[in-house]
Amino acid sequence: MTGLESKVWSQADWRRIERDLITAATNAPGDDEAWSVIARQARAVLQQYSTSFFAVTRFLPPRKRAQVEVIYASVRYPDEIVDTFPLGAAERLRCLEEWRDGYDQGLRARRLHDALGEGVPPFLAAFTRVVRETGIPEDHYRSFLDAMRLDVEPRPFSSLSDLIDSYIYGSAIVVGFFLTHVYGPASPRDFDRALESARNLGIALQLTNFVRDVGEDQRRGRQYLPLDLLAEEGIAWVDTTDLRQHEGLRRVIRKVAQEARVHYGAAQRNLDAFAPDSRSAIQACIDVYGQLNDRILRSEESLARRESVPMTQKFRVLPSSKYWRLPLAYLGW
Repeated sequence: MTGLESKVWSQADWRRIERDLITAATNAPGDDEAWSVIARQARAVLQQYSTSFFAVTRFLPPRKRAQVEVIYASVRYPDEIVDTFPLGAAERLRCLEEWRDGYDQGLRARRLHDALGEGVPPFLAAFTRVVRETGIPEDHYRSFLDAMRLDVEPRPFSSLSDLIDSYIYGSAIVVGFFLTHVYGPASPRDFDRALESARNLGIALQLTNFVRDVGEDQRRGRQYLPLDLLAEEGIAWVDTTDLRQHEGLRRVIRKVAQEARVHYGAAQRNLDAFAPDSRSAIQACIDVYGQLNDRILRSEESLARRESVPMTQKFRVLPSSKYWRLPLAYLGW
């Protein structure tokens, strides 16, 4: 998943939000009203956790924007289970399995209210509605949860191909596929090209995240830099506290960031495959995160600090004709 950009909520915060959301959604008079209640809270999740993605999604039409916000909340919570909540490995795996069961139960429910009545967590209940409405293949979310399990029981990856096939597919590519079903193609014949663009963008975003968070991942017992690239630098296992590794690690980071740049370019080339009303948001995503990737490529201190793009620079790559949406969004309109 993409790294955190804001203060995270505790497990107790999430539980309180879920309790309040269950009450509000189940008391809503109909499914559409319950959906609106959950979607508003999903928007708050996105705003809390990712300033960049929150900004770029403001350029989507309202219905698609709400669906994207629900998707984000449905993947954010499992990511918090494996990254943030103070749990042991066995408890993290148990929580992920409960979440998977909730997803399957939500898929079986005919209505949003039915899913909530059967104890499906609100964000999952809303997400399964998105799955049904947009035709997202049901197994894509299971692949995402499989990748989350790999964060609990991490292993090294032999090469970039192994990393992409074994981890990035579930952690980022299928999420891009979710979004593609929401964004829609320019025409039915363009759908495969849109999926290919989403695949490339998912790979690029995840690689950028990996090279930004090498030290943080090490502290969590994870290593995403491929073993073959590390071996070229005489490094068997990443240790960012070992100054002797720094020069070699920076070269590996630049190689991976350069690979991400290739995938940003490939995503850009098929941007026209998406529905016109979604392109501004996708373009903004490519530009904002591509800019972050370029900062990492140029940085001499990527191991000492976590790179980010200042909001003033993010504004420069966002579509100026739609700036007016951002202050309204941050005011909650």
